[in-house]
Amino acid sequence: MARSPLPASLISVLEEGINLYNLHTKRHGRLESNKGSYVQEWAKWEKKLRDTLSANAEYLNSIQVPFEFAVQQVSEQLRKIAKGDYTIPSTEKRKLGTVVFAAVDLPVAEIQGLLNKLSGMNSKAEAFLEDKPMDNFLRKAHVTLAHKKSHGVSAVASYGLYLHRQVPVELNALLFSDKMAALQAQLGSIDDEKIVSKNEWPHVTIWTGEGVAPKEANTLPQLLSEGKATVVEIKPPLTVSGTVEFY
Repeated sequence: MARSPLPASLISVLEEGINLYNLHTKRHGRLESNKGSYVQEWAKWEKKLRDTLSANAEYLNSIQVPFEFAVQQVSEQLRKIAKGDYTIPSTEKRKLGTVVFAAVDLPVAEIQGLLNKLSGMNSKAEAFLEDKPMDNFLRKAHVTLAHKKSHGVSAVASYGLYLHRQVPVELNALLFSDKMAALQAQLGSIDDEKIVSKNEWPHVTIWTGEGVAPKEANTLPQLLSEGKATVVEIKPPLTVSGTVEFY
């Protein structure tokens, strides 16, 4: 008899745990979960896990493997080890680092090409871009999906399912003021799952003036509505392929 699928709530909480584990090990390696910078997140997740397991107790009881069968499987594995037939699986070495945000990494060359083309087609874009040192500023390009400070660790971790996966990104407008500029972005899908940024306005910051933080580009739509910024539509829009990454 086929086993019924794992309930969605269980899948969700397990995925959250895996993503949180990935974040924890990137920063702390093998440090225990009750230590380090994710202690509160682990505590919240463990409570959520207990509640979810309790809510799905009937399902879990229905899929338990009989004790005798488990003993038989363990015995077989032990016999294989004794005979030298068992190969220990290799584990991937994880790079340690500090994950601050999740983003879709974009090819800089294609962004540069788009700006050059736009400058040649639109006088407003040309006037704005002609004195901007894009070669110096635009060395990396990305669409932020979630930031630890703004959206929380769980939000960042939720993109772990798509890590290193490619996603199409449509760039359809250039917004700029005297202090900053960004390309408006529309994210596509991975395996029919729409990738949604936690930012209200998904974009690629391409330039900021001296002393202006890149995050200030989030205010461009508001500045546009106040008449303090300019928009140049990109027709037809350019679609580039980006990669989901942690930074």
